[in-house]
Formats: sequence, C-alpha cells, structure tokens
Amino acid sequence: MDTPTNPDARGAAERHVPVLLERCLELLAPALEVEGAVMVDSTLGMGGHTEGVLRRFPHVRVVGLDRDPQAIALASERLAPFGDRFTGVHAVYDEIRDVLADLSIPAVQGVLMDLGVSSLQLDEVERGFSYAQDAPLDMRMDATTGPTAADVLNTYEERDLARVLRTYGEERFAPRIARAIVRARATAPLARTGELVDLVRAAIPAAARATGGHPAKRTFQALRIEVNHELDALARALPESVEALAVGGRIVVEAYQSLEDRMVKQAFALGASVSAPPDLPVVPDTHQPYLRLVTRGAEEADEAELARNPRSQSVRLRAAERLRTTPDHLRPAPRRAA
Repeated sequence: MDTPTNPDARGAAERHVPVLLERCLELLAPALEVEGAVMVDSTLGMGGHTEGVLRRFPHVRVVGLDRDPQAIALASERLAPFGDRFTGVHAVYDEIRDVLADLSIPAVQGVLMDLGVSSLQLDEVERGFSYAQDAPLDMRMDATTGPTAADVLNTYEERDLARVLRTYGEERFAPRIARAIVRARATAPLARTGELVDLVRAAIPAAARATGGHPAKRTFQALRIEVNHELDALARALPESVEALAVGGRIVVEAYQSLEDRMVKQAFALGASVSAPPDLPVVPDTHQPYLRLVTRGAEEADEAELARNPRSQSVRLRAAERLRTTPDHLRPAPRRAA
C-alpha cells in the first residue's frame, strides 16, 4: 500500500513537519531505488521523514532509531499501516551497526540523520527543552535514564559550568552566567527553566541582550548537549553510519548549529579526500577517497521551505555517497567484542 492513511496517527503528523523532506528524498533516491533497499532513519522523531520515504519508495524498508521511547511509540503508531516495512528501535544513533547486526542486515542503502532537538521534545513543555515556557529543568532526550539539566546546574563546579556554556553554547558570557548559577544555587537548588532564564538574562549585559535573539538560547543549547552527550554520540555515529552503508549507498545529514555541522563537514571531507602522503608519486587504492560529496557545501532552506516550516531556518544539509569500503587505517574500531 503506497499511500496509507491512519487517522489515529494524525497527532504525530500534524505536530511534525519534516525539514527539507523533498530534498532529502531527492538526494536519497539514487540509492533507495535499488530493489530490496534498506534505509536507517537515525533520528526517527515523530516519523515524518520515514513516512515520506515509505510513501515515495514502495519497496524500501526503514529501520528507525531514537533514544526517546515516546518518539518510538508515536512514530510506530503513525507508521503502522506500512506493516513490516518499518521497524522502530530504541537506540542512540551511534549504535547503528549493533542494531543492524541484531536485525541481520549486513549493510544499508541509505542513512538519514536529522540532528538536534526534535519537534516532539520542543512541543512537550514538561521536557524542559524550551526557554519560552516554565517547566522542570530536565532536557533528557531519553527521559528514562541519566542526569537532568538540574543535576548539571546544581552539581557542576563553576569552571565546569563555564566550560559547558562556552564550548557547547558558544556563549561569550559563560563565566558570568556560571557565577550567577553557583551564587543562586547556594540559596536553593535550581529546579525550573524560568529560574534559569531569569538568571541568564540578569547575567548578560543589557546591550548584549538587545541583539542575537533570546538571551538564554545558547545556555539552553549547551545544557541540552551536555545532558545528552550529543556531540560525543555524533562523533561516533558519523563513521559508524558510513560503515553501515553499502557501496553506492548515501548518507544525508541535517544539522542545526555550527558545532554539529562542522563535525559533519569534517567527517565527509575525511572520506572524500586522498589519505596518502602528498609526496607519493602514485596513490594506492587503499588511500583513495571512499566517499563522494553529493552536495556542494551545506545547503540551506529556501524561502518556500521557510514559509512552510519555520524550524528549517537554521538547517544545514550535507550528503555523501559511498564509493568503496573504508581503508583499514581509517575504519572505526568495532563497538562490540567479537
């Protein structure tokens, strides 16, 4: 069934407009048109991108990963009409090869990664991802495990708080904000996003607050990344995802902030470059590029996409195609013992 409808899943469909869906489908098409193709949606969310793939390519199977059990449940309901063409798995995207091994899938033809916080997490006020509404300081993408943003704010040393804000939020007033947090928690532990917003606003000079958007935006980004170890997971996930690709397969990544996009750019550039020393007269096959860049630099949303989906404003999309197997000296070590 190419175009199933599922009234019970309208909630997820209405709450989530997938970013650059048509462009993602266009970039993936040469790989997914192969009979028996399998794609991994590494950041399933509410299933918008996966639904687009399943509708457009009626022979494709999609394995959807997400660290958020609520996302898996909502997406699975939305995608139930596609039957066994969709498999949802509760996992972080750096576990991609482990998941595929468990499913007896040796390689896939496509990988899609839509990074950052999902529509589900932003829209669920009680998750604490948004600085626009007061909520508990949680920010966990998997709310079943791990420390919360409140734990970070109330237990980290001042210098470590400043490092997190500076490194992950690129916040130039990180020391001032960290000092204000430590001073406030000496009276009572921080528990609500509203408290944090007020602290950040007071710590940033008035002139700086007048430009650059909401003054707490960078602090909330930094805390979210720290709580969920996002950049550590992404650093592992990018090479793992390339290794999961069959020759001719394609990987498409959508990033929403400069730290993520820089990591994607570097990972793709590594695979698309000759790895031999520059003075070698002949480049051995084992040092030839194993990726081909499909996009020229990072693509951004056009006016039509921005009008349709305001959350696409900061997206940077990159894609690459697998040309050959990765040379041994660049291949990531396996995550599991043999």
